Amino acid sequence: MDSPLVIPLRQAEEPRDLVHRCVQALAEGRLVALPTETIYGVAASVLVPEAVERLAALKGRKAGHPFTLAIKSGEELWDYVPNLNRVGWRLAQRAWPGPMTLVLKAEGGRSVVERFAPCVRELVSPEGSIGFRVPKHPFVAEVLRLLPAPLVLTSVNRSGEAPATTAEEVVKRLPGLDIVFDDGPSQLGVASTVVRVTEDGWEILRQGSLSEEYVRRMAAAVILFVCTGNTCRSPMAEAICRHMLAEKLGCSSEDLEWRGVVVSSAGLEAYCGDVPSPHAVQIMHERGFDISNHVSRPLTERFVREADCVFAMTKAIRNAIVAQWPEAADRVFLLHPEGKDICDPFGATVETYRMSAGMIEEALLRRCDELLALIGSGKAPHT
Repeated sequence: MDSPLVIPLRQAEEPRDLVHRCVQALAEGRLVALPTETIYGVAASVLVPEAVERLAALKGRKAGHPFTLAIKSGEELWDYVPNLNRVGWRLAQRAWPGPMTLVLKAEGGRSVVERFAPCVRELVSPEGSIGFRVPKHPFVAEVLRLLPAPLVLTSVNRSGEAPATTAEEVVKRLPGLDIVFDDGPSQLGVASTVVRVTEDGWEILRQGSLSEEYVRRMAAAVILFVCTGNTCRSPMAEAICRHMLAEKLGCSSEDLEWRGVVVSSAGLEAYCGDVPSPHAVQIMHERGFDISNHVSRPLTERFVREADCVFAMTKAIRNAIVAQWPEAADRVFLLHPEGKDICDPFGATVETYRMSAGMIEEALLRRCDELLALIGSGKAPHT
């Protein structure tokens, strides 16, 4: 058996040429070993059934051990899992690209999986579930971007062996491959964490690069309050909301994250590191909440992208958020359900702050059922 061709990525004069070479090889049905941030993987095009079957034979794959699909981004999940739930959406948005494999039920009449060749469906989804990955490696990302369909991806080893973390180990473990793209030792050297998303939560099927604590944080419902400077209204809303939800869920505010809830705040024009307004601290102290350690932070694209819902204090703030991040429009709301502005009390009297806090509390109490529903499973917003 001939040894595979080993191509060093770091010595390439024009890396783009190697991307095109890899894409062509996969389209021709070759088996290609690729570096990822975790370990080396061996890939075949999902559009070439003969290559996928050859990969299964080379790996000695046992029945019931499906291959993973490598896709371009979390947005592609909607093609395969039309009924993607909120937890799956959160994990895909927040943990990808990265060392997490999501196992999801690929059901629904619009699933692209139904178009795969029968032998490919059997190898990637024998029981109706599919494992998906979006690797965090620039070479693999470019290859996936140029391909018309996902890659069948699996670790470079035979069943029961340790996975390969160098090109040398790849050649030794699976000499029957066609091409190995060598990018030196894998960055992490540990396989991805495999997480199965269920109707009402998630479970770790295989421990890997990511901890259970990290997965829990990524799967949590994120509620974000936004005002102007993040020193008055939004910190007060954050404190009141945390207390209200903790009471409803029967836990302490400190344990909310373990119950799958993250409540935070930011400011549209905030400076990083400002302390809260003394009047805001006083008013919250009267209610039994301590916000004295709050530190302001400016609103960023990442905060908006990862939030399940964003509550703005005024129409002007909501309009500004939507203008800057229009793709988040269906997740950005005015806090008061009747469309009333909660005006900025900064520089005003203690009584003005007290009125502002009362208006925030009223709005949150009226939205309580919506927030509890958000924390539950339910459907994800299709953005």
